[in-house]
Amino acid sequence: MKKQFIIGALASALMSTAAFAENLKVGFITTLTTPAAVIGNDQKNAVDLAMEHLGGKLGGKPAEVVFEDDGFKPEIGKQKTDKLVQDDDISIIAGYIWSNVLMASAKPIFDANKIMISANAGPSVIAGKRCNANFFSTSWQNDQTPMAMGEYLNQSGVKSIYVMAPNYAAGKDMAAGVARVFKGEIKGQDLTTWPGQLDFSAELAKAKASGAEAIFVFYPGKAGGAFMKQYQQAGLKGAMDLYTVFSVDGISLPKMQAGKLDGVLGSKLTNQWDPTLDNEANKKFVADFKAKHGTYPSFYAAQAYDSIKLIDSAVAAVDGDMKNIDGLKAALKEAKFDSVRGNFKFGNNNMPIQNFYLREVVEDADGKWATKVVSTVYTDHVDPHASDCKL
Repeated sequence: MKKQFIIGALASALMSTAAFAENLKVGFITTLTTPAAVIGNDQKNAVDLAMEHLGGKLGGKPAEVVFEDDGFKPEIGKQKTDKLVQDDDISIIAGYIWSNVLMASAKPIFDANKIMISANAGPSVIAGKRCNANFFSTSWQNDQTPMAMGEYLNQSGVKSIYVMAPNYAAGKDMAAGVARVFKGEIKGQDLTTWPGQLDFSAELAKAKASGAEAIFVFYPGKAGGAFMKQYQQAGLKGAMDLYTVFSVDGISLPKMQAGKLDGVLGSKLTNQWDPTLDNEANKKFVADFKAKHGTYPSFYAAQAYDSIKLIDSAVAAVDGDMKNIDGLKAALKEAKFDSVRGNFKFGNNNMPIQNFYLREVVEDADGKWATKVVSTVYTDHVDPHASDCKL
């Protein structure tokens, strides 16, 4: 009887250990195919680097990141999210480049009482009335970055702009964000077809004819490179100053430099992060990323890296118990980790409260095109939808 008890106890312990090990997984949804994979691969490289820095562990426990490809489509992103939630029973799912993919995937996560961490997308609806205690972000709310640009345009005395962005959730938020703050005249606006449109000649002709002083654009990924080439070909540099959000980054700049698209040099952009931010976590991240991949990391990479470091802090707080959802949420809210942007804290809607910087495209000491911080536009900025969140 005693022998049977010991054997049973050992079997139970082994089963418990196996289940515990199985639970030490996190999911990461990103785009790993289609031309948009350049962004997803940058995120994956950053996640892999974060796990390397953490010794392959989360919260001190051996861990695995399960990557899934959204195929650049909301319906595929939801299918992959369902797999991670239902089949793999993973408690924390991070990633989500695209606002439409995130919104298609949010309900299955929340219904299962799992946790979603956006490493990029920040649609207004999930920051406001449809906020959720199981949602966190290591990026921004979509409106904030263009709001910072609008504020800089006001400070610079720009009187009129023309706005271009793709016609999907994030594009609409970007256009709304700059319009929310900019005090001058918006001479015109085009919301172009997404994701297929890469010919902007008609819209650029309208922008030129509008008489606007400057042009404000949001074109992530491949569309950004196509726009910059056509902006230069249209002879607009010097005629219409260029201001961008999420169109110029560590992914696109090497390609633009190779293509001799010098129209981007000297252009201004806003963001909550820059490779030159002076803190130890950022210095290590940028140096090690450049050493491994030969390029500057993008803001997509920085946010993905932070998402893993944030998860690590939460897993440590619950001693690896991934079923302790309430404990994980409480620890995530505390945000006790060394972020690449320095101080990091969440607002009531679990969006970051953070600085936003004016950045300029420059040539670095090695002759590579990069960005540098020119000034701080917003300090500890709270997104405009937080007041609608009842958390």
